[in-house]
Amino acid sequence: MEIKLIKGLAIHASHLQNIIARTILLLSCTTIFGFSPNSLTSQNPKITIDQDRTVTIFEVFEIIGKQTACTFIYQSNIFKDLPKIKLKKGTVKVNELLQQCLPPADYAITTTKDNYITITRRISNVFPQGNIKGVVTDSLGMGMAGVNIIIKNTSKGTQSDLDGLYSIIAHPSDTLVFTYMGFKPREVAVGNQAIINVIMQPDATSLDQVVINAGYYKVSDREKTGSISRVMATEIENQPVNNPLEALQGRMPGVDIVQTSGVAGGGFTVRIRGQSSILAGNEPLYIIDGLPYNSQSLGSQSASGLIIPGADISPLNAIDPNSIESIEVLKDADATAIYGSRGANGVVLITTKKGKEGKTRFTIGSSTGIAHITRKIKLLNTEQYLTMRREAFANDGITEYPATAYDVNGTWNQKRYTDWQKTLIGGTARFRDLDAAISGGNENTQFRIDGRYLNETTVYPGDFNYDRVNLNSNLQHRSNDDRFQLGFTAGYTLENNLLPGSDLSGVALRLAPNAPALHTEDGALNWENSTWTNPLAQLEGVYNNTSKTLIGSTILQYEMLKNLDLKVQMGYRNSNFESNNQIPHTIYDPAYGLDSSVSQSYLHTGTHTSFITEPQINWTLKRENHSWNVLLGATFQSQKTDQLTLLGYGFANNGFLENLSAANTLIILNEDSYQYKYQSFFARLNYAFKKQLYFNLTGRRDGSSRFSNSNRYGNFGAIGAAWIFSEQLNVPWLNFGKLRGSYGITGNDQIADYQYLQNYFLVDHSYDGNIGLEPARIYNPNYQWEENEKREVALELGFFNGALELSTAYYNNRSSNQLIDYSLPATTGFPSIQANLDAIVENSGFEFELLGRMVRKEHFKWNSSLNLSLPKNKLVAFPGLENSTYSNQFVIGEPLNILKLYHLTGVNPETGLYEFEDYNGDDELSGLEDRQYLADLSPKILAGLSNSFTYHNWSFNLFLQYVKKDALNEYFGTEPPGTMSNQPTGVLDRWQATGDNAPIQQYTTGLNDGAYTAYSRFSQSNGIISDASFLRLKSMSISYSLPLANKKTRTCKVSLMGQNLFTFTNFKGGDPEQTKGFLPPLRRISLQVQFQI
Repeated sequence: MEIKLIKGLAIHASHLQNIIARTILLLSCTTIFGFSPNSLTSQNPKITIDQDRTVTIFEVFEIIGKQTACTFIYQSNIFKDLPKIKLKKGTVKVNELLQQCLPPADYAITTTKDNYITITRRISNVFPQGNIKGVVTDSLGMGMAGVNIIIKNTSKGTQSDLDGLYSIIAHPSDTLVFTYMGFKPREVAVGNQAIINVIMQPDATSLDQVVINAGYYKVSDREKTGSISRVMATEIENQPVNNPLEALQGRMPGVDIVQTSGVAGGGFTVRIRGQSSILAGNEPLYIIDGLPYNSQSLGSQSASGLIIPGADISPLNAIDPNSIESIEVLKDADATAIYGSRGANGVVLITTKKGKEGKTRFTIGSSTGIAHITRKIKLLNTEQYLTMRREAFANDGITEYPATAYDVNGTWNQKRYTDWQKTLIGGTARFRDLDAAISGGNENTQFRIDGRYLNETTVYPGDFNYDRVNLNSNLQHRSNDDRFQLGFTAGYTLENNLLPGSDLSGVALRLAPNAPALHTEDGALNWENSTWTNPLAQLEGVYNNTSKTLIGSTILQYEMLKNLDLKVQMGYRNSNFESNNQIPHTIYDPAYGLDSSVSQSYLHTGTHTSFITEPQINWTLKRENHSWNVLLGATFQSQKTDQLTLLGYGFANNGFLENLSAANTLIILNEDSYQYKYQSFFARLNYAFKKQLYFNLTGRRDGSSRFSNSNRYGNFGAIGAAWIFSEQLNVPWLNFGKLRGSYGITGNDQIADYQYLQNYFLVDHSYDGNIGLEPARIYNPNYQWEENEKREVALELGFFNGALELSTAYYNNRSSNQLIDYSLPATTGFPSIQANLDAIVENSGFEFELLGRMVRKEHFKWNSSLNLSLPKNKLVAFPGLENSTYSNQFVIGEPLNILKLYHLTGVNPETGLYEFEDYNGDDELSGLEDRQYLADLSPKILAGLSNSFTYHNWSFNLFLQYVKKDALNEYFGTEPPGTMSNQPTGVLDRWQATGDNAPIQQYTTGLNDGAYTAYSRFSQSNGIISDASFLRLKSMSISYSLPLANKKTRTCKVSLMGQNLFTFTNFKGGDPEQTKGFLPPLRRISLQVQFQI
């Protein structure tokens, strides 16, 4: 039956005759039946809904029309405020369906015997403004702001104000529905009431609305049995950062993240609940949209080690933080066991933004900002420095200054002062970026495409910069019957980083403050008659790297049977890295007479390719009090890494430094090709009873190519349980309470490839015309997986209707069967052998999370959160440690991250030299026996405090990071005070005459053997260790959303953001997180404007 719809006056002439005839027929029926129209109940056929769906009212009419002889007459504009309707699969009578879709209070439905149905909008009786009033409070009697009050089955509604007061116009036949997240909905019939006061009750099940990504599955915050921390896009977007790891610093309990350098494109050290392996890898597993992401740096120490510490170039630099929806960190056995050995050190899950149903949205943003180093070391000025130098010569009995003492013998201007930290690393880095995104879709298909361009300069003198281009796309699709789902994600990143050939941070600390000017009057480099090495000469050489990263993943899911899903996830990643470090002869003093024949150029290339396929089967069964979920799957992964490092020297001119084929001599420094294969099978069983008791059992069998055939596979698993006990209690102030715990064993295979095989090195020289081979490693097929045994117990509480949430956890992890590189005697012909040792490393500690919703008014909200970690690391056992080569590195019962040092007892008042404790009592200081002082550099406390405020269109966010630890101080790596090297101002408190009590020994030029030896021991003593605890204003942002005329289609947000703004510490060695000799983290300030159309 064709459905005829009359829509106001929008009538085609060709239909006019039919419309007139039907109108006359309708009027005739109205005349015959008077004012008692025939109700639909007398003609009430049934229709069938074949599946659950969400439809418009017009689609409802079409469904009815296809199964009945009904024709609808209405004006189209009467449904403009009617929301979409959710239909449930089954059979329903027509009149019941229409009454569900069209509230009787708002719509009149009239039918005739010939199946014409007329729908009109009721004209509501006029009530006085605010005819229904009241106040909404919580169970403690506090007024609740922002509660939604809706007239049931309509779109009419309002919200409670700051004091919980509301008013609404309603008909006596209406029902008011009160809703607020975290509270049970309330329905109240209006009737003859003029005042309706409502008390909202907390609903612990609201935690089900918070869905957490746990990797292979998703789980609600309420039901989770494992330890999972989460940071959302709103927290990431409020920070002007380039790497997602930087956005996580201090924000998660148990997660310690340290930036190794302030240069763009540098690296990070990440430890989740401490260091568990003595020598194998301790890096977590990174998963991006379901695809494992290798965090191994492709950099080379030869090519980039002088500018980037350890050549640690983080591959996560390729991930645009603005494209991230959430980051989850899995920490305990229950959460990580499903990843097997790959998750032994924790798992970091990064989920990128997806398209959403609705109108196509365009988002365009741009930001610009500046950056400086966070802290400098206080150094001597010229007067103080020259006083030190003169006193040193006097102490050493030298009355006539040597010809090479240019700083003090008059060669250099003794009135000159240069702050070399300001000059060499105190510049202003500028950054700017432009990003754009388009997203949208319908109920079945959603898409998102975004891109970003970033440019950032450096704080060094010269024209150096980092450029990055990101392109990301995502497509989500589901069939009409919801049985088939497709997800596709792809991203491409191009990075180009131009930096100086070496970091200038170290030389900025050592240069004399009265050293010569950098340039001559004509602008050339000033060598001051060869009396110094001009630091800017290093900028003649440059380091450049280019990185290209392609990543893609596809998820296919199909519901084979009811509650039985088949899923296949496939992923691919390809990274290409190339770096070039050019060292021209112009970095040297022209007086040496060198030319391009001594110029050098390092070329390093690295390629990483990875494939992964993961088929999965998921079965779910739900009953009234029970629910089961079973997940079965497998992982097949293959990755290959190739690296090549070349050194060329002897060029015709420096213009050929980029082309190593132009070098007279070419040396292969390193050529490696590694292939790693991983295969595993896993299973997960989850059971829930009455939504109060939850059990999670996980098992995985891993196979790794890094072990021999006899030990290739390992079995790992975990069990987790949770009990929501608040359901059994009736405590007004406790709305949620959960006790959970987990136990499990995971493995670790983070060692180099091919270690169980007998390896050889190619040697440079040949024998009898043949290339020589040198033994590198002896065959050992017997070593196995490291094992990490994890335990955790936790308590989660919610108070005062969700206003306060507390989570506390205790964990104890023990890592055994340690993979150690044993040194072998030279007589064996092999330097070392990879083997297992029955050593045990323990990580334990407490973690706390506190969330407070301090104010929850309609126009003003204040949320505060605190996280606190108290980690402890300890070497429990190490058989044969005292007789091993590791005896001077580790101590049983102490943390792994210790230094064995001399114990400084002070300065001898008579001699003016440092003195140290003689541990073995032999009246001599020896390197091994007397270096028994233990300095622990592990963090003792990690904490973060976050506050966010919103007021009308304003938002303000502030985050404080606190770390308690010891670190290498300002004296680490320095020469004795008095030598031709600047010093920290602390050396001014020195010994000068017999009987003086001072912390610093007498000055020396280096010619006093006793003083020089004493200072050499000082540089290996606890004198170079200080308390480096700090409180840092890690990030702060203030934003304002402009009130545009058309709020539904456009928004404009202006934000001012800062990172590493202020650091409060007593540490005098620069930034507390600074890697010595390299650039500290930068203080960043950014202004951002974002439009959404």
